[in-house]
Amino acid sequence: MLAVFIDSKQIVTRQVDVPQRPPGFALIRLRVAGICNTDLELQRGYYGFSGIPGHEFVGQVIDADTSSLIGQRVVGEINLACGHCAFCAAGMGRHCTARTVLGIVKHPGAFAEFLTLPEENLRIVPGHVTDEEAVFTEPLAAACEILEQVEIPQGAEVAVLGDGKLGLLIAQALLAHGARVSIYGHHADKMKIAERKGAVVGSGTGRFAFVVDSTGSAEGLREAVRMVKPRGTVVMKSTVHEEVRMDMAPVIVNEITLVGSRCGLFDPALALLSAGKVDTASLLAAEYPLSEAPAAFAKAAERGVLKVLLRNT
Repeated sequence: MLAVFIDSKQIVTRQVDVPQRPPGFALIRLRVAGICNTDLELQRGYYGFSGIPGHEFVGQVIDADTSSLIGQRVVGEINLACGHCAFCAAGMGRHCTARTVLGIVKHPGAFAEFLTLPEENLRIVPGHVTDEEAVFTEPLAAACEILEQVEIPQGAEVAVLGDGKLGLLIAQALLAHGARVSIYGHHADKMKIAERKGAVVGSGTGRFAFVVDSTGSAEGLREAVRMVKPRGTVVMKSTVHEEVRMDMAPVIVNEITLVGSRCGLFDPALALLSAGKVDTASLLAAEYPLSEAPAAFAKAAERGVLKVLLRNT
């Protein structure tokens, strides 16, 4: 099969064997996958990664222990938990200390013709949700994770910093929840995607009870701290491959809560997609066949580009 590799910070394609399906796992044929900022960070050296990346995907089950899964279109939660530790027992397999992570930590990713995942990680895509919509399930789940971690009342004013892919999904997820969202960014055309859903394009530096940093930059976190009210909450969604230096005195003096936020459960995200609550079409920038992955990564790394897809033709 054809697979995409990160090797010494380069993107290359290779022919490799189709992966063996362990018991309890499904063998999945890739339909479409999305390149995200984490994949770009892995290419730049994050985690010292080497191997097959990719964790945003839609596929079709080719083989599984559960016969009813065979032939189904699926997406898959990316954390492969041990199932036995205290975190797993508490339903927090995303924090299992022995976990592997699809395309990120010790489990080959989705940028290949075939991949494997535990059946329990799979979620069936509703028939009326297209591949191009469903491929946003993983990043949209990360956006929905905010609402699992932080109690944001309906009608609350929330600032979202960053008008990239994740920031636009976060804004839409919070709007669907009933929050009043102000989005801050540098690209008027991108912010209009959130504006059409009801967001306000922020101006100046107002003060908010809730601020979400999805800028992908160290400066974004510093700006979020400047914008949050005393005893407010800053949600940190950026994965930055650098040391973040900041003055912690305002955090302490103003009693600010900092919340790290990573990936989320897929069911809330699929519900939003199924209900048509999120505009994903406007986030699509380009599509390449799997064989042209180097060009796709180069496109995705261009400043201002939104979602780039890889399709298994």
